[in-house]
Amino acid sequence: MTVHTIDKARIISDVQFGDNLNHAVTQGRRSDFALMLALMSGDANESTPLTPLDEKTINDEVLRRQFQLAPPQPLSASNEEDYVRAGAQADAFHRGGIASAHLRFQLAPAAMHYPPQGTHGFDEAVYHNLSGHQRRKLADRESARLSLNPTTLYENLTTAHCQDKMRVSA
Repeated sequence: MTVHTIDKARIISDVQFGDNLNHAVTQGRRSDFALMLALMSGDANESTPLTPLDEKTINDEVLRRQFQLAPPQPLSASNEEDYVRAGAQADAFHRGGIASAHLRFQLAPAAMHYPPQGTHGFDEAVYHNLSGHQRRKLADRESARLSLNPTTLYENLTTAHCQDKMRVSA
């Protein structure tokens, strides 16, 4: 006696049934149609042709190079060059109108946000609300940081050591 199970049927597609599947549908034999569907394999790997695809890495940088686009618009101005670029764009607007400014922007996009300079990291409203004494104190801290430059630190320490020895011996 042979036991016939769904696992042993190995029916992958409806082509293996021939016309039987079509006759079951047209003649209204629902039980035969349901059995034939149950015998078909549910494993997608058996019925789906798997061919390896050559996936190319497509990212923003590759597409910008391919279409010869300008670099993306920076969110915030980070150096003096961003301020110069914005000034050139404003100058292009005053000299040639909106079309000239738009062209200038597309060639070299200006930053979206220009944080205030010289406020020691504070918001502009907060910095202007500080007293003169507090502003001078912030400026002194900044100059103290600049004086401890690693390139001149050894020289400064040696000089201070020599001056200290001279003061003690005198």
